[in-house]
Amino acid sequence: MSPNLSTNYGGLTIKNPIVIGASNIVTDPANLVKLEEAGAAAIVYKSLFEEQIQIETLRLEQMRESHSDWDAEHSTFFPTVKHAGPAEHLRQLKEARKAIKIPLIGSLNCVHDDSWLEYALRMQDTGIDGLELNLYSNNIDFELTAEEIEDHQLETLEMVRTAIHLPLFVKLSPYYTNALRLIKRMDKLGVDGLILFNRLFQPDINTELEEHHYPYLFSNEIDNRLALRYAGLLYKQTEANIICNTGILTGKDVLKMLLAGANAVQVVSAVYKRGIPTITHMIEEIEAWMKHKNYDRIEDFQGKLSKVNLTDPFAYKRAQYVDILLKSEVFMQYHPKRGEIEYPGDDY
Repeated sequence: MSPNLSTNYGGLTIKNPIVIGASNIVTDPANLVKLEEAGAAAIVYKSLFEEQIQIETLRLEQMRESHSDWDAEHSTFFPTVKHAGPAEHLRQLKEARKAIKIPLIGSLNCVHDDSWLEYALRMQDTGIDGLELNLYSNNIDFELTAEEIEDHQLETLEMVRTAIHLPLFVKLSPYYTNALRLIKRMDKLGVDGLILFNRLFQPDINTELEEHHYPYLFSNEIDNRLALRYAGLLYKQTEANIICNTGILTGKDVLKMLLAGANAVQVVSAVYKRGIPTITHMIEEIEAWMKHKNYDRIEDFQGKLSKVNLTDPFAYKRAQYVDILLKSEVFMQYHPKRGEIEYPGDDY
């Protein structure tokens, strides 16, 4: 008998812990079906960005105004039209909801308070099964305090939570003075799931052209360490489910997050790198490990290596690094003649 991989995802019971994170992959209806067939338990649709709508609206206005009052007979060459706003994205959400049977979750990224509320309500009406809010702050204001940033995000969350009845998720960045305190405050507001963490785009510089460019960088396995640490710290500490994101590339990576205390994971880079069938391989890897360990359900081992279940008080502290260095002195042997350090082997 195959192990039971089902888990809770913010009030949604999903068949396994692998959820497809928001990306351009899911905008193709054919990919939605393929992801479902490959075994994905739920899909987060590509984010609705208010900033993108604002930019497109501005460009439309600039195009119309560039040909205004061309001559005495033509005040403009374009009909009076307005940008459709989020209408096209909402239409796509409705079509995506019809295309698959597994849960579909919307993703929202806004700038203004009114937009958060308006777009959340309109997305709810598309029939989606949950809503994910992307909360982060890329600041250029030297005077803005951490408290002001966090309080405003909490006000946004409370406003949306009060207005919608769907399971509500928050995708956080790791850049907070004390992410644990903020998470506890969000938990009290009734958020159903916390995604740790959002992988934010950062600028790069092309030295040859002497200009900025924004490469799309896939995550690597080492990128999941921060989410793993917080999953271990938060297990049994919140009512909200914990979902790990970034650097989840294999079934083994999923198992690590579950052992730390996560309920589920989101994957994107794994699909971009290895294709949609990698979801099937990850599920098979999880099942094989559970059979080998004689685990029947995820609950049998979830959080086994979380902070609350460990006797080592330093397991989830940064001070552990010092402990590792001290321990390593016992195993390392220095060879003065060769001028190098010898380690005991890969098993260490």
